[in-house]
Amino acid sequence: MTEFPSAAPPLEGIRIVEFTGLGPGPFAGMMLADMGAEIIRIDRPGSGISPSVGATDPTLDYLARGRRSVALNLKAPGAVDVALRLIKDADGLIEGFRPGVMERLGLGPDVALSCNPRLVYGRMTGWGQTGPVSAAAGHDLNYIALSGALWASGSADGPPAFPLNLLGDFGGGGMFLAYGMLAGFLKAARTGQGDVIDAAICDGMSTLMAMIHSQRAMGKWRDTRQSNSLDGGVPWYGVYECADGGWITIGALEPQFWARLLDLLRLDPAQMGDRSDRSTWAAMRATLSALFLSQSRDHWCALLEGTDACFAPVLSPAEAASHPHNLARGVFAQGPGDQPMPAPRFAHSQTPLPAKPPLPGADSRSVLVDAGFAAEEIAALVQSGAVACATDHSEEDPS
Repeated sequence: MTEFPSAAPPLEGIRIVEFTGLGPGPFAGMMLADMGAEIIRIDRPGSGISPSVGATDPTLDYLARGRRSVALNLKAPGAVDVALRLIKDADGLIEGFRPGVMERLGLGPDVALSCNPRLVYGRMTGWGQTGPVSAAAGHDLNYIALSGALWASGSADGPPAFPLNLLGDFGGGGMFLAYGMLAGFLKAARTGQGDVIDAAICDGMSTLMAMIHSQRAMGKWRDTRQSNSLDGGVPWYGVYECADGGWITIGALEPQFWARLLDLLRLDPAQMGDRSDRSTWAAMRATLSALFLSQSRDHWCALLEGTDACFAPVLSPAEAASHPHNLARGVFAQGPGDQPMPAPRFAHSQTPLPAKPPLPGADSRSVLVDAGFAAEEIAALVQSGAVACATDHSEEDPS
């Protein structure tokens, strides 16, 4: 891994209170923690581990890394006051509940910003805080469906295909929340005034589709699956099967890369035909399909990888962690599991792997001490059930 000069992480000094949730919210928190932000996660007592993965070993819940945890029963007397005291000294807040939940708890934006006007209050939902379906349940697949992204993915003769929950939860959701929080921090530093970030996966997905909408506006995009240059409609941008059952990708969009591919494959450009003529595409695809199916994936890697043919093998998650390029760049951390390292990288700031995810309530006492709570206050809060510690997991959340 490349060694960077010793320097503070980019977000050192930023403090965020995160109300634990699912998927995109914790992912945004992970991104900010990876960049050095101090994040205090508010968990439910007795929750066992963070729910973002549901694993039995909390140290493997990578989305929850880099936090300290305080366990609060927000329906118990005094717990909301504890949360507000933490929020008062924070730069940001992240929550991923349905619209109205934080307001009903007494922790909505109006209350939070009244006690901390410079607070950046980040809200993560699928549909958004407003709109006809904002109160309905949903998941990644539903959100990318509404955005138009799902329609454009998949083969022409099959149903729309979805790429895990990467597009919605993490691309259109968590990343946009993290981006919004950073913009909010800059505004607060400049003006002293915080803001409320309404990060909706549907909104983020529509932004991710900006180039497609631009091509549609210019008449360069067909609303038919697998009929465009970037949706598998052209034979020089697609996935091909190999003799051993493996798969490879070709992305030779530009003429010079297409020429390089044909040269390496020893195919005659004249016989392959004119790429601007759609009538030639079926024959081109058939030629490439038959050729790639004649040899193993390793054969094509040896011939094409690292060239300007725009090539890469299709790797399983396990294979990706051991690929020479990823090993050389230190993309994954060493140790149990294949934990991705923080990204992006900085030339003059360190972004080391954050601390392992904590048990809920593991830091309850230390967080409250740092927030100025006296020992007798903490003891009373624990005794009342408003606060729980990691060793107090026999105390189930009465809610």
